[in-house]
Amino acid sequence: MVNRGADKVMVPTILVVSILVPVAVLILMYLPERYDVLGGSFKNFPLFHAVLNFFTALFLIAGYYAMKKKELVWHRNLMISAFFLSAVFLVSYVISKISNEPVPYGGEGVLRYVYFFILITHILLSAIIVPLVLFTMYRGLTGEVEKHRKIARYTYPVWLYVAVTGVLVYLFMAPYY
Repeated sequence: MVNRGADKVMVPTILVVSILVPVAVLILMYLPERYDVLGGSFKNFPLFHAVLNFFTALFLIAGYYAMKKKELVWHRNLMISAFFLSAVFLVSYVISKISNEPVPYGGEGVLRYVYFFILITHILLSAIIVPLVLFTMYRGLTGEVEKHRKIARYTYPVWLYVAVTGVLVYLFMAPYY
């Protein structure tokens, strides 16, 4: 059952959010100065982000297997949990970017090339994942199963890659924080 009225509101909303989120993150990364947001120390954010990404990946994998076993309520709940963790990540990442100077990667040799490959693909796909996740969630929650399945085929591997590489980026950067 397609609700065309809801699509008239949600599709443009998803598109606007999908543009604003990466643009806002990009702007925040290049702020000329940092701000003490909420008056606290945010030095532990990288570890917190890695933990969020790790559990997002676990929820995504568990949600995939729940779907394969036709446990659709579990599938829905696990994917909503992954979405929630990703949203918490995004908010805390923005606060982290406002609050902390960027930390350069200090590795050398082949690891440097591996790190930058992982980082660049992670960044590019993290921008693409925003509309994919929002559309996939929207189609699933509105019961548009066929549209949900079609987009989820692309969303799932990209989202999982972004979550896993988020942990890897932390592991590469941990000695430099």
